[in-house]
Amino acid sequence: MKPPCEIVVWYVIPSIRSKLAKELLNLGMKQKDISVLLDITQPAVSQYISDKRGHELDFDPEVEDYIKNMAKDIMNGKLQPIDLIPHFCHVCKTIKTQEVLCQLHKEKVNIPTTCSVCMESENDHCC
Repeated sequence: MKPPCEIVVWYVIPSIRSKLAKELLNLGMKQKDISVLLDITQPAVSQYISDKRGHELDFDPEVEDYIKNMAKDIMNGKLQPIDLIPHFCHVCKTIKTQEVLCQLHKEKVNIPTTCSVCMESENDHCC
């Protein structure tokens, strides 16, 4: 049994990175600079941009806008790399409240359709 946090690691975080990398590239940042910012390799950035990684999850317009604004704030110098942590957590918490995490968990793991662990978790530090 895979916990919801594992789904976040394998699907949600890569999807956030992919969307953010694409937005930063569109705003003129180079792949190498994106890799330094996100603390990942340049080939990983290339895979995110080309949808070879992080393409499993589509975000709703609210989350899309949030990530676009993150990219703009990075480019404008309003966000530093350390500031990305709470922003990533905000996206994960938003996805959790929208039941996207539950749906993804049920699609990727053989769990009962009646499971509601993702929505009932009271631990704000998980997922």
